[in-house]
Amino acid sequence: MIIKGKTALVTGGAHRLGKAMTLALAERGANVIVNYNSSADAAVSTTAKAKALGVEGLAVQCDVRQHDQVEAMFKLAKQKFGGVDILINSASWFKKTPFPIEDFDTWFTVSDILLKGSLYCSHYAALMMREAGEGVIVNIVDQSAWRPAPGRSAHSVGKAALLALTRQLAVELAPEIRVNAISPGPVLPPPDYSDEMNARIAERVPLKRWGTPNDVVKAMLYLVSSDYVTGDYIMVDGGEHQV
Repeated sequence: MIIKGKTALVTGGAHRLGKAMTLALAERGANVIVNYNSSADAAVSTTAKAKALGVEGLAVQCDVRQHDQVEAMFKLAKQKFGGVDILINSASWFKKTPFPIEDFDTWFTVSDILLKGSLYCSHYAALMMREAGEGVIVNIVDQSAWRPAPGRSAHSVGKAALLALTRQLAVELAPEIRVNAISPGPVLPPPDYSDEMNARIAERVPLKRWGTPNDVVKAMLYLVSSDYVTGDYIMVDGGEHQV
């Protein structure tokens, strides 16, 4: 797919990795829709930066767990841009959820953002993409899809489900729509990580360092642009999955 002139919707696109992918798509000429739930200021800022690159941008508040809100967001995308050509399912909430479960509401919030949110968005995007004759969906998973992390049961289950959804949709939506996933490793430290923790994580990675959001951006742009890749995933983790 040629990115220039297309419209991309990035869930969780206001900050961190979502922001990096939003701006990378804007730099290459895509109009961007920045989905956010509570990060209004960050969404407005990211949208302004995208528009400064010469494209159209729109920040849309939407809890992707809510079907009616997702439907309304895509209706707005249709009205303003004529549809969505590129969907990046990046929204997540990295919250601890020990098992046995202490708080079912938190557990399902974490997992529903990943599965329900990506399912609803992919459904409405696919309707528009089929009408257009082409489209690309990229889902952001991580190593917990293969290696469950203690204390992160909802996140691990949600990411594993999102990987399964990636493979299923690739079969369901071919040949017009391609669906792939990216599994980032240590590319952007959470704000509460200490220098000691960051150093310990870097040491366990075969490349002995953290990556950057730009490493994930490169993989995303490859998957968007490469017309003979679907139902696959790319590890962007410095080889962490090997250890």
